[in-house]
Amino acid sequence: MKRAKWICALVLLLPAVLQAQAAAPGDEERGWSFAQRFQGNTNSAGVILKTNSTLFYQFTQHVEMYGGVPVYFARESSANSTTGSPKFMNGVGNVFTGLSFSTSSPTVNFSSDLVATAPTGDKDRGFSTGHVTVDWTNTFSRSFESITPFASVGLANTVSDTAFFVRPFSSNGAVAHFEGGALLGVMPRTEVGGSAYAVRASGDQRIVSKIRRQQATSTTTGRPTTVGRQDKGVFETQTDVTGSAAIANDHGFSTWFTLRPSATSDIQIGYSRSVSYQLDSLFFGIGFRVGR
Repeated sequence: MKRAKWICALVLLLPAVLQAQAAAPGDEERGWSFAQRFQGNTNSAGVILKTNSTLFYQFTQHVEMYGGVPVYFARESSANSTTGSPKFMNGVGNVFTGLSFSTSSPTVNFSSDLVATAPTGDKDRGFSTGHVTVDWTNTFSRSFESITPFASVGLANTVSDTAFFVRPFSSNGAVAHFEGGALLGVMPRTEVGGSAYAVRASGDQRIVSKIRRQQATSTTTGRPTTVGRQDKGVFETQTDVTGSAAIANDHGFSTWFTLRPSATSDIQIGYSRSVSYQLDSLFFGIGFRVGR
């Protein structure tokens, strides 16, 4: 626990150290901001909720660094539970720090986001695999009046959460992830969106469930157990699984509606379909940002 607190403090203080080294009087582009986001999804596997507290420091209009702490609340579905009435488990996840770069031109808008996490989450509750993770995502977009197509590609050693799918598991293993879709402005401060995504794993993968807590054997190597619905994700039937790339592969699509009450806040609701895991999820997100 002491180690986790020290890592958390270092992650949040790192932008301050960089500011002290690089600050220049009169540079109005630099500054601090804070964001809070609460999001979650529910499906036949269970309910996963997550809140992120994130501190940002903007060096220029193109470069920004951030650090933060996620907290999870997870509950297995009653249909899958072996303990009768399942209860929510909660705990701190992996603290994170990241560096983002963005630029725009008449031809294309581009952003690159590199984020790393420290293994501060509770492994027994599935909030970490006990490994440092890194995820590098690059996104391209271009606006045509009210519609904005976008595409992203990334490399990581974990399957990360997204705005549409708080994963019901933590993972460790090399993956590539892809997403493509479009945003459509329908009214002032409102938009609808849709996208398709894919996660392709490589080599051995480890999946630690956030929702499955009790079973006859805690760690399994090999093929997942399939009970009831076929192609069920291993995180629904086992707590800790090491296996081939197939257990982490996923693809599907999402659609959503976003309302922006102000320039620094948003409310989002939507639907996401995981074809590989056969999960139909309803998701939501509420967030705000203050400061720079």
